[in-house]
Amino acid sequence: MRVYLPSTLPALARVVAAGELGPAPLNGFAVTPALVEWYASGDTEELEYVALTEAARASLRLLAADPAAGPAAGQEEGAARRVVLAAEVPDETVKAGAGLEERAHVRVVEPVPLKLLAAVHVDDPAAVPDVEAAIAALPAADAGDDDARFVVDGVEDHELLWYATQEIPDLLS
Repeated sequence: MRVYLPSTLPALARVVAAGELGPAPLNGFAVTPALVEWYASGDTEELEYVALTEAARASLRLLAADPAAGPAAGQEEGAARRVVLAAEVPDETVKAGAGLEERAHVRVVEPVPLKLLAAVHVDDPAAVPDVEAAIAALPAADAGDDDARFVVDGVEDHELLWYATQEIPDLLS
């Protein structure tokens, strides 16, 4: 099953160093029965895009929760970029359903070895100002501020770039 796992650039570096993404359980997003039922007219590609988009939103929250993941913490310029890891994991390691808020939300119950990564999706460096603005606006957006919600939603205007797994070292350098 293709699962989209939210991440950050510093977390991706830790995944590479450890050789796996973990510890389990891991929150991810996938084409679930609930998503298929909700998005009745979509084909597989459209449904996977929805799951990828949900993972990108979760990546934004990871960036907001981890001050070490962005320039404000002295990281290199451009570190505040959304990252989504696409992995092909065994179906039996993926659990969807009860207690998960989003239709595409799943839990991966085992660590994901690096060899199961199929691709990495990352914001272009040009998106960094909008990502940083969205991070700053998240608390107000969560409190119901429509202008802040507009800023947070605006980051989705930036499509994530696709990287092959062989390009991960270049992406991290």
